[in-house]
Amino acid sequence: MPSLLDIRRRVRAVKSTQQITKAMKMVSSSKLRRAQERILKSRPYAQEMLRVFNNLATRTDNAAHPLLNDDPLAARTLLIVITADRGLCGSFNTNVAKAALQFTIDQPKSPDGRDVAMALVGRKARDFFQRRGFDVLYEEIGLFQNVKWSHAQAIASTAIKEFMGPDVSSVYLVYNEFKSVISQRVVIEKLLPIPRLRAEDTNSDASAGQAPSASSAADYLFEPAPGELLNTLLPMHVAVQVNRALLESSAAEHAARMQSMDSATRNAKEMVDRLTLYMNKVRQAAITREIIEVVSGAQAT
Repeated sequence: MPSLLDIRRRVRAVKSTQQITKAMKMVSSSKLRRAQERILKSRPYAQEMLRVFNNLATRTDNAAHPLLNDDPLAARTLLIVITADRGLCGSFNTNVAKAALQFTIDQPKSPDGRDVAMALVGRKARDFFQRRGFDVLYEEIGLFQNVKWSHAQAIASTAIKEFMGPDVSSVYLVYNEFKSVISQRVVIEKLLPIPRLRAEDTNSDASAGQAPSASSAADYLFEPAPGELLNTLLPMHVAVQVNRALLESSAAEHAARMQSMDSATRNAKEMVDRLTLYMNKVRQAAITREIIEVVSGAQAT
């Protein structure tokens, strides 16, 4: 049985941990509000831009621009994995790593055996995949302290450079999408080549008994020339989608850490209550034993 001194020390240690987890919860809550505002402002623009370029890719042939080419010669995939730089956020990092690992297993093997290359954003992704011997073409850590547009541009330029090269045929993003404070969803989405709409997507309005939307029936007129216009807009579109993924991951990280620290704080409080109750029982037992010894000694005399 532990002594009262040992129990008191443990109670103090748990209370100190509780104070830390409570402080971390408050910090994450404050950061979450700012991150949530940023993603809610940027998400509609990124989603609408993706819709427009999906329609554009559907109505444009591969020769219009290299980033629209969905029939490349290479068979290798570049996977951009976005995780956090720190832990203590529950299964946030683990879920992304597992999804990325499963993606590499499901990918068809290339003739030279190099099936998937990695672009790793976040310290947890770098540590996870480097230990397992994956081919890492790009890594970036420490950007989630303050996500900037320049970070998205750097990642997007790397993705475009690799896609335009001879080895990479497609680029995918895997990250945690912010759904709500208590919910985050792992997303794997195609970044390059620009995804084309399927026939059932373009006819979805008609199949639902609705009139076709203007976007589904629209043809695009380019002014100035298509090449000049696409050379400017397509790289910007890639950077916008990467920036959205970074902001989604940042907001989801703060939400996951806030929930994790809230759970840890409640668990610490319950542990303190249990230890306090146990300490009182041990102290009462010691007092009772001393009283019995005194009474026994008095009766003996």
